[in-house]
Order: sequence, then structure tokens, then C-alpha cells
Amino acid sequence: MSSEPGSAVRVPILMYHEVTPRPAPGFRKYCVSPAAFAAQMRWLALAGHVPITLDDLLRARHGQQSLPRRPVIITFDDGYQDSANFAAPVLLAHGFTATFFLVAGMVGSSARWLLAERGLELALMGWADARRLEAAGLVCGAHSMSHPRLAELGAAACQAELRDARLRLEDQLGHAIVHLAYPHGSYSDSVRQIAADCGYQTACSVRIGHSDSADDLLALHRVPINGHESFLDFVSRLYTSQPWRAALGGAARTVAQPRGRPGRAQTGP
Repeated sequence: MSSEPGSAVRVPILMYHEVTPRPAPGFRKYCVSPAAFAAQMRWLALAGHVPITLDDLLRARHGQQSLPRRPVIITFDDGYQDSANFAAPVLLAHGFTATFFLVAGMVGSSARWLLAERGLELALMGWADARRLEAAGLVCGAHSMSHPRLAELGAAACQAELRDARLRLEDQLGHAIVHLAYPHGSYSDSVRQIAADCGYQTACSVRIGHSDSADDLLALHRVPINGHESFLDFVSRLYTSQPWRAALGGAARTVAQPRGRPGRAQTGP
């Protein structure tokens, strides 16, 4: 069963970073084990969720395509080597697609931005890995050239980060790159406009929530999937965007609201 083109379907855009059996202590929150990831993908399959691409979402938002009844988008930020090694085989075994956002100026190197912030470096996939992923049906998008906080840059530097990343990826992968994820989730109105001027048609933020028909295509909400959370938290986030205790508390507050008195609006960070 599919939705009508342009209909209001809420899409969870799952945000992963690294899938690895060897989580670095300073990065553990962002690391999901291969076993946990396999269980999560198995749940998606058993529950009838259908992974779609950002191209599918874009066409649906423009009324050009219908979406499956339970769509989900799977994304990976940064392009870690272990995600290519351990997440991709699980995805492909289920016939799933996903988008890997690559830091174009560091492909085949290491995540040097983590050194100053967390005192560690992690290996990033190379161009050959990225091409293999795409040949298998997965997708690569842009995550800037060097992973800065774009909202803290001047306009010229921000434009160079986004324009050069797109050009580098297109040169190496051989197709148009129109999907972006903001590094650190850092963006502003001016960054959003620069992204549009550089030719990006969607951009993922780190604002927590599901993406509905009113969601800004250049500031899409996502659902973080964290390594320290349980499988129950994953299921809760899939349907509510929140871990289960937060979701249960929100439901309880809604029920407890006196009739006729609206509750406080819930917003993401």
C-alpha cells in the first residue's frame, strides 16, 4: 500500500554515525554495534518499513511520487570506514538503501576534526569504497569539505565548503550530488541559502523529529540513533522520535492536561 502523491506522510530519517565492533571510548555515544544494527534492520523489515532515498522524499514532497505506507530513510554522517564494512552488508542483505554523507576533502583519510574535540581520529572510507556502495544500490551525499561548523564561517568560506564538496563528489562518483547533511548540525538562514545557491535540494539537520509535508527540505528533521540506547529506545524513536522513557513521559503529560488547557509545545534542540 502506498500514499497518494503529496499526501502528508511522516517519515523518520534515521541518523547514524559509526557502526563498529570497536567503539572508541570518546565516541561511544555515536557508535552502534553490528549486532544492534542488525537487530534494528531486522525490525524494520519485519514491521513492514520500506527504506526510501532522499530523491524519493523530494519527489513525494513535489507531488511527483507516492510513498510506501511505512517509509523510512537511513542516513550515516561522516563516512566512517567501519560503517562501510559493517553496516553496508546488513543493509544489502535486506535489500535496503541508505545515504552515506561524506566529508569530501577527507575521503580515504581520517576524521581529523575529532582530534581537537575528542582527542581521537577514526578512519574514513575511500573513494573505491564509496563507488562500491553506490554500485550496490546505496547512495552518497555531501557533508562539506572539512566538517566545520558552517554557521560560524563567513559567507565565502561557507560557500567554498559546500560548493567544493559537491564538485569533488560529483567528479569522483560521476553523478549529480544534491543531498547534504550539515556538519555538527550547524546551519543558519544564510547557510541554508548558500546551500540552495550551491545546488543542494535537500539538507539534513540534527533537529529531532519526523519529517512531514511541512518540513523544510533544506533543514530536515532527523531521528538520532545512539549507541548507548536500548532496542526499545530504537523502536520508540522510530515511531515517536524520542527514547521510550521520554516518549512515555510526554504521553502521560498529554493525558494529564486539563481539558481545554493546551500543553507546552515540544521542540527539538
